[in-house]
Amino acid sequence: MIKFIPKSASTALFSLILAAIALLFALGAQSSPSADFPGSEKSYLGFDRNIYPGDGALPILRKTFAFSGYWLSPPPGEKNNTWSGKRELLRSQGFGFVVLYRGPDSSELKTQAVAKSKGPRDGDDAAASAKAEGFSSGTVVFLDIEEGGRLPETYHTYLAAWSEALVRGGFHPGVYCSGIPVKEGPKISITTADDIRHHSPTRDIAVWVYNDACPPSPGCAFPHDPPLPGKSGIHYASIWQFAQSPRRKGFTSRCARTYLRDGNCYAPGDTVHSWFLDVNIATSPDPSGGTK
Repeated sequence: MIKFIPKSASTALFSLILAAIALLFALGAQSSPSADFPGSEKSYLGFDRNIYPGDGALPILRKTFAFSGYWLSPPPGEKNNTWSGKRELLRSQGFGFVVLYRGPDSSELKTQAVAKSKGPRDGDDAAASAKAEGFSSGTVVFLDIEEGGRLPETYHTYLAAWSEALVRGGFHPGVYCSGIPVKEGPKISITTADDIRHHSPTRDIAVWVYNDACPPSPGCAFPHDPPLPGKSGIHYASIWQFAQSPRRKGFTSRCARTYLRDGNCYAPGDTVHSWFLDVNIATSPDPSGGTK
């Protein structure tokens, strides 16, 4: 579930490091298809879930989805990573990838010293895990940030250090974060995506937003001509997660009928409802560039 956190000041370190990241890529590092947010005339459906659905599920899911989420770390709430070692099988089935690494809860980043220490360690681990799974240099790795609203200063410090370590390891940073506005006062609201963007002097971090609120979300739906991710309300997003399992009742009352009675979302081909999942739209069939 989303956690809302209080307003905090900007982080100079974050701006400086992200400027360095932009310079590295401008000087010749591989660019990512997810970094070019606007301009695509076509969108693609993808799914993600914490637990690998099983080898037998892939042909069924491929009938609906162009890409799949792929965890490099144990997902939130899990001790093990069931996706490990499955990249080549998914690739052989024709799936593109959106690659994920679990971010910390803000309660784990109580001080700047902790944030500055943990960020590089996790960034190095994400890069090493991506290499071990067979992802090539330049693949976008999305840091999974589950909290909504404005992030504390320590989180921006962590994100900057994590991004720097990831780039040093040969990969491109991205964030999975909330695109749902949170009120901070009269006529004042913030999304986590905008908060991260406002801390950055560059536009080099790829942004994957979740906004399952109906509207703008269509609910648990699988349109043949999906809208662009910018319809999420975050115009610069390259990926939009518009349906989650289980559905969050406070956000989905207007589209509740699109979900199954158990509150989950299932692919059209999953007639026995074996694999509840989250549904996404992206401007690329391979948002992380992970098939290379």
